Amino acid sequence: MNDEIKNVPNRRPVAYKNETFLNSPDARILRILSEYLEPLTHFRRENIRDTVVFFGSARITEDGPMGRYYREAQTLAKMFTEWSEQFAAGSYRFVVTSGGGPGIMEAANRGAAEAGGKTIGLNIGLPFEQFPNNYISPELSFMFHYFFMRKLWFAQLAKALIVFPGGYGTMDELWEMLTLMQTGKLQRRNLILIYGRKYWDRVLDWKHMLRCGTINKHEYGLLEFADTVDQAFDRVRDGLEKHHLEPDSLLR
Repeated sequence: MNDEIKNVPNRRPVAYKNETFLNSPDARILRILSEYLEPLTHFRRENIRDTVVFFGSARITEDGPMGRYYREAQTLAKMFTEWSEQFAAGSYRFVVTSGGGPGIMEAANRGAAEAGGKTIGLNIGLPFEQFPNNYISPELSFMFHYFFMRKLWFAQLAKALIVFPGGYGTMDELWEMLTLMQTGKLQRRNLILIYGRKYWDRVLDWKHMLRCGTINKHEYGLLEFADTVDQAFDRVRDGLEKHHLEPDSLLR
């Protein structure tokens, strides 16, 4: 009887094994849900409680004209990973996270890996630039198709965001997080630190928005600034110690 069933011609596969269906527009919601559930499963399995996210350009190289930012991101990520070891008690706190690609992203993952810590890469399929770097913890390396699901995982666990010099992608991520904090969709006690004012002040006149009334003093105050690794470490560490030593339960 079983052999007869196996040999029935044109037998359709069950829906969850039907690749034609799973890749169709009708199954888009399933693909979106998968990009939420798969990382969630791994974060729970690896006991990841929260993160410190590094944003920055994929085009900054260690030896290029802006190589100091690569090296400083690497050092800063290493410092945070070493500092966070004191909170390890069956789970991992303030895990260095990046977009998983080259440039500043690679530098952050590299620094965390050099400190012997876990480090997360939230990669996305693009026609150029974006390939997973070699320093991400293998069990915490993810590939996304949907930008908005990738951004959700940047925001969901982050207690601090450190924004190194970058281009359109970095600015997109920065504005998204600022808007979520401004509107109360993220906790306002979360911290956003802008690293490298020599670069950023030529790209954006932050205080001009304040002077023109398009943001208010409180909204401007959502930003911290730093120009050295030590400044950045002290300001982010102080914010984490003040507001986030008690972990929340987003993954529980």
